[in-house]
Amino acid sequence: MKKKVILRCLVGAPIGLSISTLIAIIISIAAGDGNFYPVVPELTASCKNEITAVVIQSVCSLLYGAAWGGASVIYEYQKWSMLRMTVTHLMICSVLTLPAAYVMWWMPHEVKGIVQYFTIFLAIYIVIWITQFLSMKKKIEQMNNKLKEQN
Repeated sequence: MKKKVILRCLVGAPIGLSISTLIAIIISIAAGDGNFYPVVPELTASCKNEITAVVIQSVCSLLYGAAWGGASVIYEYQKWSMLRMTVTHLMICSVLTLPAAYVMWWMPHEVKGIVQYFTIFLAIYIVIWITQFLSMKKKIEQMNNKLKEQN
């Protein structure tokens, strides 16, 4: 199990960095002024220069991806109910990614900003979870139908 968690972390880390970079590219394109915005201005200001901010965001993005990758192993622990797996996964991802989001200035550094971030985080998590659940349910129904046809 530990080996699987480590492997998933190693796979998740570059995915986290890739997603972070893709988001920066999309934001820069949306700005429409021909400039590249690798990090939010607040992070650059708090770091005093852009390269330090980019390094910090890159490390946080690697850790963010690793946390999500490693936590995905929870869904393979079949002794737990789906509710317990989901709540455990949500708690682990929240605890591990909230500090990264805070450091990268993805939220204002005040209680209201943290509450807003977590509300958005939770809403996105729920949408993704429901989408994945319905997708798996459909696949299971298709497999069951094929089995019925064979019998």
